[in-house]
Amino acid sequence: MTGELREAVFLDRDGVLNRAVVRNGRPYPPATIAEFQIPPDVPSALEVLKAAGFLLIGVTNQPDVARGTQRREVVEAMNAALLAALPLHEMLVCYHDDRDGCECRKPLPGLLLQAAARHAIALSSSFMIGDRWKDVETGRRAGCATVLIEYGYAETGPRRPGPDHIAHSLSEAAEWILSKSRPAGGVP
Repeated sequence: MTGELREAVFLDRDGVLNRAVVRNGRPYPPATIAEFQIPPDVPSALEVLKAAGFLLIGVTNQPDVARGTQRREVVEAMNAALLAALPLHEMLVCYHDDRDGCECRKPLPGLLLQAAARHAIALSSSFMIGDRWKDVETGRRAGCATVLIEYGYAETGPRRPGPDHIAHSLSEAAEWILSKSRPAGGVP
């Protein structure tokens, strides 16, 4: 039907689609392709969400490019690996640092708003999955339901309202999303 809005699941990259590198309890993006790993449950969790009719979109901050500590080509190679291995529709990236004042750097919802406009997404019936407070805040600001994958990182962020759900893996997050979406047989 023309004009019908789609539902999406937005997924943070590092810590959700691929493993974050944890040092001293804090998460970091992998620095090289050799450090880049997709957790075993990720492909099947995404296949289940895709089969339910969700558009799957990766959204990631990669400020190390602006800071000069990571090459854009390495980030793009990791994103290409994710797109080749997983049923993602696309990967959206903010390459800026905080001082750049862009609209796309999480926790601002710019990447989600761009995707919603481009793909006719109903943000109010979509979901944002992340492993940090910025991801949850991004989803909240865009009007999405939010899921935090809790890894017990030793980091502090501004006190914000919590996520709509806390999971311990992408599979758990997908199960919760499916329990909140329309029943099988309906168009999500």
